[in-house]
Amino acid sequence: MPNPPMDLPSEDFNAVQKSIEQTINEGTRIRKNLAKYANQGPYTAEWEVEAAVEALNVFGSRWTIEILATLYITGPRRFNEMKNMLTGISSRTLSDKLRYLTEEGLVNRVVTDGPPVKVSYELSPHGTTCGRLLSPLVAHLKIIAGSVRSS
Repeated sequence: MPNPPMDLPSEDFNAVQKSIEQTINEGTRIRKNLAKYANQGPYTAEWEVEAAVEALNVFGSRWTIEILATLYITGPRRFNEMKNMLTGISSRTLSDKLRYLTEEGLVNRVVTDGPPVKVSYELSPHGTTCGRLLSPLVAHLKIIAGSVRSS
């Protein structure tokens, strides 16, 4: 857990919790809509689990969350800026992961004409949407872990 914990005024903390609850309610509604089609044709529980694993697979590899969170929180970054922000990542790994995330459509590689030519990385619209969808989950987990609390 990061130290010190982030202390939010109770009004803001309650607003975060209310947003998390709204997200839970939407998730329940989405699950119910999908469940209507479960066990129809090939759409068994096994099919749904496989589809979920496939959809979330990109987030499961090492450094992916760190890179995506960095871009989501701080905005576009150049390669060396990211390397300095991600303690312990090698240049090779960062390069490989950025290439992979670009291929997956989560990150855009932006080249600005020079001189000198500048390359930066930013979340694609798809990557931004994923960040927005994951924000309530991350906030919930931060609260549960004690990283965010009400002052």
